[in-house]
Amino acid sequence: MQELIEELKTKIIDTLYLEDIEPGDIDEKAPLVGGDLGIDSIDILELVMMIEQDYSVSIDNKEVGEKVFSSLEALAEYICENRPQAAARQN
Repeated sequence: MQELIEELKTKIIDTLYLEDIEPGDIDEKAPLVGGDLGIDSIDILELVMMIEQDYSVSIDNKEVGEKVFSSLEALAEYICENRPQAAARQN
Protein backbone atom coordinates (compact mmCIF):
# COMPACT_ATOMS: atom_id res chain seq x y z
CA MET A 1 0.00 0.00 0.00
CA GLN A 2 2.96 2.35 0.54
CA GLU A 3 3.65 2.25 -3.19
CA LEU A 4 0.06 3.37 -3.88
CA ILE A 5 0.37 6.18 -1.32
CA GLU A 6 3.52 7.48 -3.03
CA GLU A 7 1.80 7.24 -6.42
CA LEU A 8 -1.23 9.15 -5.10
CA LYS A 9 0.97 11.91 -3.70
CA THR A 10 2.36 12.55 -7.19
CA LYS A 11 -1.08 12.31 -8.82
CA ILE A 12 -2.59 14.76 -6.33
CA ILE A 13 0.19 17.27 -7.00
CA ASP A 14 -0.21 16.86 -10.77
CA THR A 15 -4.02 16.84 -10.81
CA LEU A 16 -4.38 19.93 -8.64
CA TYR A 17 -1.34 21.76 -10.06
CA LEU A 18 0.10 22.21 -6.58
CA GLU A 19 3.18 24.38 -6.95
CA ASP A 20 6.04 24.27 -4.46
CA ILE A 21 4.78 20.94 -3.05
CA GLU A 22 6.86 17.77 -3.24
CA PRO A 23 5.51 14.26 -2.58
CA GLY A 24 7.57 14.16 0.62
CA ASP A 25 5.71 17.25 1.89
CA ILE A 26 2.40 15.37 2.03
CA ASP A 27 1.65 13.67 5.35
CA GLU A 28 -0.40 10.55 4.62
CA LYS A 29 -2.18 10.76 8.00
CA ALA A 30 -3.03 14.48 7.80
CA PRO A 31 -6.48 15.66 6.66
CA LEU A 32 -6.67 16.16 2.91
CA VAL A 33 -9.57 18.62 2.96
CA GLY A 34 -8.85 21.80 4.87
CA GLY A 35 -5.34 20.64 5.73
CA ASP A 36 -1.96 22.08 4.80
CA LEU A 37 -2.51 21.45 1.08
CA GLY A 38 -5.51 23.80 0.90
CA ILE A 39 -7.72 21.24 -0.86
CA ASP A 40 -11.35 22.35 -1.16
CA SER A 41 -14.57 20.85 -2.54
CA ILE A 42 -13.74 21.76 -6.17
CA ASP A 43 -10.37 20.02 -5.80
CA ILE A 44 -12.12 16.95 -4.41
CA LEU A 45 -14.28 16.76 -7.55
CA GLU A 46 -11.12 16.77 -9.67
CA LEU A 47 -9.58 14.05 -7.49
CA VAL A 48 -12.75 11.93 -7.71
CA MET A 49 -12.56 12.10 -11.51
CA MET A 50 -8.86 11.17 -11.47
CA ILE A 51 -9.52 8.21 -9.15
CA GLU A 52 -12.38 6.96 -11.31
CA GLN A 53 -10.30 7.29 -14.48
CA ASP A 54 -6.97 5.95 -13.17
CA TYR A 55 -8.16 3.27 -10.73
CA SER A 56 -11.71 2.44 -11.91
CA VAL A 57 -12.96 3.16 -8.40
CA SER A 58 -16.02 5.32 -7.86
CA ILE A 59 -16.80 7.52 -4.89
CA ASP A 60 -20.49 8.01 -5.43
CA ASN A 61 -21.84 9.73 -2.34
CA LYS A 62 -20.90 12.40 0.16
CA GLU A 63 -20.67 10.07 3.18
CA VAL A 64 -18.17 7.79 1.41
CA GLY A 65 -16.27 10.83 0.15
CA GLU A 66 -15.94 12.27 3.65
CA LYS A 67 -14.39 9.03 4.91
CA VAL A 68 -12.22 8.46 1.85
CA PHE A 69 -10.78 11.97 1.78
CA SER A 70 -10.18 12.16 5.53
CA SER A 71 -6.50 11.38 4.81
CA LEU A 72 -4.25 10.10 2.06
CA GLU A 73 -3.95 6.83 3.97
CA ALA A 74 -7.77 6.43 3.99
CA LEU A 75 -7.90 7.19 0.27
CA ALA A 76 -5.26 4.57 -0.54
CA GLU A 77 -7.02 1.99 1.63
CA TYR A 78 -10.34 2.66 -0.13
CA ILE A 79 -8.73 2.31 -3.56
CA CYS A 80 -7.02 -0.95 -2.54
CA GLU A 81 -10.30 -2.40 -1.28
CA ASN A 82 -12.41 -1.29 -4.25
CA ARG A 83 -10.25 -1.45 -7.36
CA PRO A 84 -11.26 -4.14 -9.88
CA GLN A 85 -8.13 -6.29 -9.50
CA ALA A 86 -8.70 -6.45 -5.72
CA ALA A 87 -12.16 -7.93 -6.31
CA ALA A 88 -10.72 -10.45 -8.78
CA ARG A 89 -8.10 -11.58 -6.24
CA GLN A 90 -10.69 -12.19 -3.54
CA ASN A 91 -12.69 -14.64 -5.72
